Parts: sequence; C-alpha cells; structure tokens
Amino acid sequence: MSNQSEFKLSHLNEQGEANMVDVSSKKITRRQAVAKGQIRMKLSTFEAIENGNNPKGDVLGTAKLAGIMAAKQTANLIPLCHPLPLHKIDVKITGDQTLPGYQIEATVITKAETGVEMEALTALSIAALTLYDMAKALEKSMTIESIHLISKTGGKSGDYSA
Repeated sequence: MSNQSEFKLSHLNEQGEANMVDVSSKKITRRQAVAKGQIRMKLSTFEAIENGNNPKGDVLGTAKLAGIMAAKQTANLIPLCHPLPLHKIDVKITGDQTLPGYQIEATVITKAETGVEMEALTALSIAALTLYDMAKALEKSMTIESIHLISKTGGKSGDYSA
C-alpha cells in the first residue's frame, strides 16, 4: 500500500482544493478506453424487450443512442473533465439470457492530451440508465451492475487492462 506522501490525487492542488489538471504540455496521442457493465432483469422483462413488446418502443436503439450522446457531454456532467474531440464512440448492447439481461460495452477513441476513460464510463452508465428507463414500466427491480474500465491505451501512464 502506498504511503500518502508517495500518492497524489491529480485533481487536487497544493491546498487540497479541487482543480482542473493542466494538460497543455502533454503530447496529443491516440487514446482509447473500453468500459463494461450489465443490467439484470427478470426473464419476462428480457423476453419482452427481445420480442419488441415494450410500450416505449425501441429500447436497445434508444439506449445505444443515449450512450453515444452522453459520452459527448461528459465534460458538462463531471466538473473536472476536459472537453475532448471524440473521434469514435461505440456502444454495444448484447442480450444475455443467463443473467437475464444485457451486457453493455462502450468504446471511446480520441486524439488528445488526456484520456477518455470517463467518456467510456459515462456512455456505458447512461446507456444502462436509459435501458432501465425504457423498461421500467415492465419492471422496477432491474439492477445495473459491474460498471468498470476494461482497458485504456495511450498517454503518459501507459496502457491498462483489467
């Protein structure tokens, strides 16, 4: 375990106040982040979505679009995130009858001075929340689970893989 003097949170200044990190001296590099999570539901809810029997319409298409839109808004949602030019956002929602529910994966790519981990996590989270919203008339007990970063590439800290 790291000693506190060895470990420094990047978003705190010398006075311990929250501040935006200065990335102006960093190199612009290609960066990619992938996040995964899932939403678990009753089998009857899963089957209704799969069969298109939802009163609100296209559940999966709406959730995917919401995730893409959310990634583009990350800097507006999370106070210390940098606004970034996003070059690719991909949200995959895959049915998993063994949950039952859906596996969700979000991939975000940019060429910038800082990474896109928060954009991938935001895309995933909002896709899951939208799926919940679209299906809550069928079931309110759905659970959103295991949201986490799978990998990231690029940047000074190097690559990461869970």
